[in-house]
Amino acid sequence: MTAALSAHELIARHRSTLDQALEAIRTRAYWSPHPEHPKAYGENGSLDAAAGKAAFDALLGSRLDLGQPGTDDWVGGETSPYGVDLGVTYPHADLDVLLPAMKAGQRAWRDAGAEQRAVVCLEILKRISDRTHEFAHAVMHTSGQAFMMAFQAGGPHAQDRGMEAVAYAYVEQVRTPDNAEWTKPQGKRDPLAMNKQFTPVPRGIALMIGCNTFPTWNGYPGLFASLATGNAVLVKPHPRAVLPLALTVQVAREVLTEAGFDPNLVALAAERPGEGIAKTLALRPEIRIIDYTGSTEFGDWLEANARQAQVYTEKAGVNTVVVHSTSDYKGMLSNLAFSLSLYSGQMCTTPQNLLVPREGITTDQGPKSYDEVVADLAKSVDGLLGDDARANALLGAIVNPDVKARLEAASGLGEVALASREITNPDFPGAVVRTPVIVKLDGAKPDDEAAYMSECFGPVSFAVAVDSATDAVELLRRTVREKGAMTVGAYTTDAEVERDVQEACLEEAAQLSLNLTGGVYVNQTAAFSDFHGSGGNPAASAALCDGAFVANRFRVVEVRRDA
Repeated sequence: MTAALSAHELIARHRSTLDQALEAIRTRAYWSPHPEHPKAYGENGSLDAAAGKAAFDALLGSRLDLGQPGTDDWVGGETSPYGVDLGVTYPHADLDVLLPAMKAGQRAWRDAGAEQRAVVCLEILKRISDRTHEFAHAVMHTSGQAFMMAFQAGGPHAQDRGMEAVAYAYVEQVRTPDNAEWTKPQGKRDPLAMNKQFTPVPRGIALMIGCNTFPTWNGYPGLFASLATGNAVLVKPHPRAVLPLALTVQVAREVLTEAGFDPNLVALAAERPGEGIAKTLALRPEIRIIDYTGSTEFGDWLEANARQAQVYTEKAGVNTVVVHSTSDYKGMLSNLAFSLSLYSGQMCTTPQNLLVPREGITTDQGPKSYDEVVADLAKSVDGLLGDDARANALLGAIVNPDVKARLEAASGLGEVALASREITNPDFPGAVVRTPVIVKLDGAKPDDEAAYMSECFGPVSFAVAVDSATDAVELLRRTVREKGAMTVGAYTTDAEVERDVQEACLEEAAQLSLNLTGGVYVNQTAAFSDFHGSGGNPAASAALCDGAFVANRFRVVEVRRDA
């Protein structure tokens, strides 16, 4: 295959970026090559806002032909949470044709080596970045995120996570040298001498099972970790969020072709309505790696049944915030209100349980009772979302009917401190927009425990009254151990309580944020610096991103010869 992009050209173009990414994961300092502001695009080949919107509009009602082998049908059916029928159709694959075709290009991809694979991945990410405005609309109209969140989380932040995975993959592959000269002294006899060659060898075909809410942000780490370590990647999107990942596959195939590799190293597996091909694919012997974000039920099934594959899951958890005391009461309420409201709580990191001592908390504004804390938080959420235009910009749209049903049922679980209200989006009358609900529960009542010890994904949170800080920490510990947590938050001015919360999180492997009152929120994580999940509690079997996330996607095979 003739390469339009030589290895030398790609290394010259992207090696310095790779080096910066390697330095960022070493220092954990802030760094990103992908601009967050929409106005930063429109030069050097990137699409500005108008061109990106036009590119998205041109996709509506079209057939996205990826040139894949084994296409036996065309499927689609995505309807935006904003009420727009996308009308895009995608290739449906005959797996007995597609999977062998994907394996065919792996030898050349393996032999290319870690550096060339890395810079090819960075070229893919660069071209995706140039189309960030187009991708933002695709993410918005499949996930229900508001535009600015779709732009940032679905664009630069997702691209950062993909690049982070490439950097970790590179580090783990070059940890072992390509060649070594081995000499062992034998006293008076001639030494033993050998030449040893070490090659990172991919496991096989990786299956990336996408999610509805964050198709790129959650999808890119696994996709690029597998591709950078030499594996072919089959992308199986969520049926309601195909477009962003189909565009990703399209870009990847274009770059692979131009770089002289088989484009079938990356392919799409779209499905017919109700077909449920994830289980079928997960058990195929060709599938050796699986990345999955979604429900605990299916994640547990994958871990139990896909025995031939290395499985990485991000499932569900019950995220908890301990509210013990604060030196910035207003800042705490504002920070929590934003965390509960962002994207209608449809994030795996959104707090659900707020543990508040029933005798109240100490603050810079004097003591506050449990009832006052909950009422003031409700007022803070109301104030944040009181203007409908601002509310729409923060809340986005309810992603699917299941979330709406959980929200509506939550008011029957206890005393409602903040009722959810319906908001109209003037630009998208078909959007389902709802503000969060806050329900008061008692940590000492068994009937209430059934509610707060279960994940209620969406804009639902529980203000749980507990007897003391000690009880709050113990409930936190039990929740993480039994149900898992992607995030934990705590507010306290007491050094002993802080130590107890920190110790609980260290022992149960949960990521902790302490006393956040500014512009950083418990449900946000920064690539190259923050770890998303830990892999150490039931919420997820992997962290995004660390060495463990990439190192088992390949094995090192040795060939040795007498010197």
